[in-house]
Amino acid sequence: MCDYSLEFYATRQAQENEVYVTTRFPSGSMGFAAPGDCTTAVCVTYGTKMTLENLPPELQHELGVGPIETIVFARIEEGLHHDGVRFSNGRTVLLHRLGVGVLGSMVSDTALPERKEAPVEKKIPVEPAE
Repeated sequence: MCDYSLEFYATRQAQENEVYVTTRFPSGSMGFAAPGDCTTAVCVTYGTKMTLENLPPELQHELGVGPIETIVFARIEEGLHHDGVRFSNGRTVLLHRLGVGVLGSMVSDTALPERKEAPVEKKIPVEPAE
């Protein structure tokens, strides 16, 4: 949804047909914000399908993904932060790992089957690239 570390900021729910950007808030937490409004955290419901663009090349290589990917927003039950993303290849990482400047947009609900409560994800360790 919105990591508890963002509770001190104004928040609003994500909406279709909008583009968001990963932003590091003054608390150090990473979250989505609308471009031009880095003071309001945009909350995404777990289980929401999104398209991510502008993924960093080193992360693409490490995770075996491309610069544009469709993901599912996921809750990860390990560590301090819980917002994460699950790629179509099964790799799951914390939202923090994406870095600043990744663009995200919701995939239309009309293209998805009925959404149920998303299961809690376990963080899959990612080995550093050698």
